Amino acid sequence: MSGLTIEPVSGAGIERYLTDLAALRIEVFREFPYLYEGTLEYEARYLRDYANSERGLVVIARDGAQVVGASTALPLTEHSDSLAPTLQAAGIEPARVYYFGESVLRASYRGRGVGHAFFDAREARALELGFDIATFCAVERPATHPRRPANYVPHDAFWNKRGYVKRPELRTQFSWRDLDEPSETPKPMVFWLKELRP
Repeated sequence: MSGLTIEPVSGAGIERYLTDLAALRIEVFREFPYLYEGTLEYEARYLRDYANSERGLVVIARDGAQVVGASTALPLTEHSDSLAPTLQAAGIEPARVYYFGESVLRASYRGRGVGHAFFDAREARALELGFDIATFCAVERPATHPRRPANYVPHDAFWNKRGYVKRPELRTQFSWRDLDEPSETPKPMVFWLKELRP
């Protein structure tokens, strides 16, 4: 990661990065599989939840002063979407779970270990705060999706290597506007979980 700085930031320290983070999320999430048509106004509101959380975290990747990547996390019970009921119905106590919101990184910086640094920092924060389980949700797109690049490689192998287990029976939906869509539509999301303590 020569030339890159990885900085975990929490609370009010996140505020100064909100504009950069909003623009970065819009830029990276336009790629497959998210195909997200976002707005700076929505992103600023969404990211403020992390700044307002005493136990939230944003891991910033910088090249000099330029923000080129970021990864978010906060307690599942503080997430703005209704994720807790899905896990609770499966017998998983939401208060034990630290939720990893997303990781975004500009394409030219990928393959340099930043993804591992993002997971390391978030897992360390979860353990520091006393959480037993880490989880995130990943969108499901059909293999025949017309916007799927021919060279697309899913992140499943990377997540498995990190110790995360796909739980296809644990599902929810997030709604957003895809590229070329006139309005938001629900997207199927699948949970991945990892036990943080042996």
